Amino acid sequence: MASYFDEHSCEPTGEEGPELNTLLRWARILINDIRDYAEREGLALPEDIRKAPPASKEVVANLKQTRITSDRFGKCPICLVPYMEGDVTNSLPCSHEFHRRCILPWLSKTNSCPLCRHELPTDDEDYEAYRKRKARAKQREFETETLHNSMYT
Repeated sequence: MASYFDEHSCEPTGEEGPELNTLLRWARILINDIRDYAEREGLALPEDIRKAPPASKEVVANLKQTRITSDRFGKCPICLVPYMEGDVTNSLPCSHEFHRRCILPWLSKTNSCPLCRHELPTDDEDYEAYRKRKARAKQREFETETLHNSMYT
């Protein structure tokens, strides 16, 4: 009987056991396939798996920029290259700092910080309305829980 790798004409990763983050990678592939299928068929997706739009061009243009004047301890969380003298960095509202050349392509695809997922404003009115509904629902849940706890303590 042929091995799995021989049957499928592929090579093992060389590591024992499953590759790190394999399940997460497959989940992302499946979610992207669902989005592509829904777009092709004109189907509406549930809002919780909706793809986030890019950050607002105005917000991106107004991000705080800093030029590194001396070698600073630390590295860019996206490219993992240490900050060097002369590098230009951008700080997001959540205070995370990135090389300008790294964060700008990221924000052109999605509106969130790659580290903490803090969302920046977008130019998509439908998505902004969705964010407001989500925030209101979270606030109502908190208020309900607070009221419930105050009655039974």
